[in-house]
Amino acid sequence: MAGANTHGRRWGLAAVGVVTIGVLLAVPGGSAAQSSTSAGAVTFAEDVAPIFQQKCQECHRPDSMAPMSLLTYEASRPWARSIKARVVAREMPPWFLDKTIGIQEFINDISLTDEEIGTIVRWVDAGAPAGDLTKMPPPREWPSGDRFRLEDSLGPPDHVVTFDAFTMPAVAQDTFFRPMADAGLSEPRWVRAAETKPSGRDGRRIAHHASTYLHQPENSALLEAETALLSGQAAADVVLEIARQRIGGDPIDTREMFTEWAQGKSGEVYPEETGKLVKPGARFEVQIHYHAVGEEITDQLQLGLWFYPKGVTPKYSVTFVSVGTQNNKPLHIPPHSVTMHQGSYTLPAPAILHNFQPHMHYRGSAFSMEAIYPDGRRELLNHADRFSNDWHVSYIYHPDFAPLLPRGTVLQITAWHDNTAANRNNPDPRQWVAYGPRSVDEMAHSNSQIIFITGDDYQRMSAERRERARALVR
Repeated sequence: MAGANTHGRRWGLAAVGVVTIGVLLAVPGGSAAQSSTSAGAVTFAEDVAPIFQQKCQECHRPDSMAPMSLLTYEASRPWARSIKARVVAREMPPWFLDKTIGIQEFINDISLTDEEIGTIVRWVDAGAPAGDLTKMPPPREWPSGDRFRLEDSLGPPDHVVTFDAFTMPAVAQDTFFRPMADAGLSEPRWVRAAETKPSGRDGRRIAHHASTYLHQPENSALLEAETALLSGQAAADVVLEIARQRIGGDPIDTREMFTEWAQGKSGEVYPEETGKLVKPGARFEVQIHYHAVGEEITDQLQLGLWFYPKGVTPKYSVTFVSVGTQNNKPLHIPPHSVTMHQGSYTLPAPAILHNFQPHMHYRGSAFSMEAIYPDGRRELLNHADRFSNDWHVSYIYHPDFAPLLPRGTVLQITAWHDNTAANRNNPDPRQWVAYGPRSVDEMAHSNSQIIFITGDDYQRMSAERRERARALVR
């Protein structure tokens, strides 16, 4: 491994810690497989129930998004053969990365280990025995009611923005609803976490995804005020330069991507010492993609914001970048074909990549992201070999392994689309498919949070990683 950029994959990133939604998905205590597995007597009570608690029940419980509950033996037993088929195919839990390629250390990894899959297979093949149900692990306490999912770890949001309601007919074409709402702030605030929430389970049934944008007025005077607000923040010059490139001499209302909700993703918790600035007079716009489900349903989205304490300025700003969107159009997919398209984004400053989140639609089948360094070296960061449009998973890097990238690095995405009858998600392989917002159209980009840092930060962090590497081999 040559250079600080790559060998930092295995050692700590001292300046930046991470707190994310991954903490909601894991239970301390290591592998869920128990001693009875090694003895050959696999039962639900002692072997399978702990796995379900750790990896499945977040969704598979009453009033959550999954179609059945896995809280009890009685509820789980009828689904045994279906469960086996889905876990053997690695379709459930939803985690679609190729485990042989690229970085594998994520703080929200809910994938099953080979041992856990083997436990479930042996349980089903043995007739799915209950075992001694008095030996079940204590049940986890799950939140009830229509709550923000981040409340479990962060408490109630400090501020809630409510958008206009929308009623989706039982039968209709896909609809894109774009309400706006005032942020409702009288002073600037730094946001440390944000979550967009549909109205309960019914809202999640019709909402495919929701992209939330921040509109903030900008002119020269406002930029001067923002300079003062960013005073002392690392890489503030890069953040302000990006803002200057968006405006002219007159005040305009700029729009930037703020956060996103999708099935399989609940919200954004920004890494420690990072955040997003929301100013007085700001407005939020949410672009909601609704689809009909055979029943008339009314949904009303809310945006929850968790703030840093007043007067606290985080060290870094987080920037949302759709990697690949800038230059992967036109995107044309002929009928009965498998295609490959690429797009890229060049880093204007040194940066830390916080997450990897492929975004495609029905024809999307695989997706990768590669770093092309200024010296010409290439590194494949990650590859999702089994993309599913039903689950927009954000793979959040463990801070010790988050890519640390120099200025001028090109992040290149490669997207594969399968427009053939072999793709079981394909609504019609006879159609030409082009770039567009509907599920029957296509896209190809990664929704990534990028933390821009200074050159000095990059050199210091690179040196720290090299030192940790040397310490490990002593």
